[in-house]
Amino acid sequence: MAYPNLTLIGALRQAAKQLREGAHYAWGHHGACNCGHLLQVVTHLSKEEILKHAHTGIGEWTEIAEDYCEVTSAPAYLLIGKLEAIGLTPTDIHCLEYLKDRAVLERLPGGFQWLQKNKGEDVILYFETFANLLEEQLLKYIDLPEVNTLQHSALRQSVS
Repeated sequence: MAYPNLTLIGALRQAAKQLREGAHYAWGHHGACNCGHLLQVVTHLSKEEILKHAHTGIGEWTEIAEDYCEVTSAPAYLLIGKLEAIGLTPTDIHCLEYLKDRAVLERLPGGFQWLQKNKGEDVILYFETFANLLEEQLLKYIDLPEVNTLQHSALRQSVS
């Protein structure tokens, strides 16, 4: 599972928002597919620029991610590096492109269901659910003081 962090959570939510607002979606287009939309948010590149870079690699995003090598300077691999830098693994990239991470699918509103990889509404739902799941995981790492402790500290400060 991806490394939960604010950058990844925000990028997933922003990509979902842009899709909801009518951004061009085409699963067969490296710059306008599932990973392409996330890359648009992370890199601030257009779908055309992403497509140009992706064509320096071989295959779909999932194959490019599996073949990723930090030694090469090919632009397609740099794009994969951007996705990895925000917390995704090659397995996460594959699941993102095909909407198939079981943990995400089990958290969908209404319970588990299979989603269609090439249906924009399903991509939005997957991105938002994935972001919510990562946010829940991230909150487990944050140690928040108890409300009573905060109130007690505030009371002590006002008396002093």
